Amino acid sequence: MYRIQFINNGKNYQLFVRELSQSALFGFIEIGDFVFSNHSNLVVDPSEEKLKTEFSGVNRSYIPLQAVIRIDVVTEKGSARISDLGDNVIMFPYLPGKKP
Repeated sequence: MYRIQFINNGKNYQLFVRELSQSALFGFIEIGDFVFSNHSNLVVDPSEEKLKTEFSGVNRSYIPLQAVIRIDVVTEKGSARISDLGDNVIMFPYLPGKKP
């Protein structure tokens, strides 16, 4: 299982997937078989619920290489989430003089 973190619309997405490969589309990573937790308790994470609805019905997704922050191979699934980037991450390529 893989944990992938990438930037999408100014947010840091963290997803857990079972399939990850270099795409036939040049410059993209292909991810598939998304893993979300089955909430059997009453506590529901709104960030993970938003990701479930965003990726419902999606079999494969293609992430641009320049948007990928990190890819980890993990043994246990954690919580998928969306978080703000903050001020310490800048998109590449950064053009000096322009505000990101």
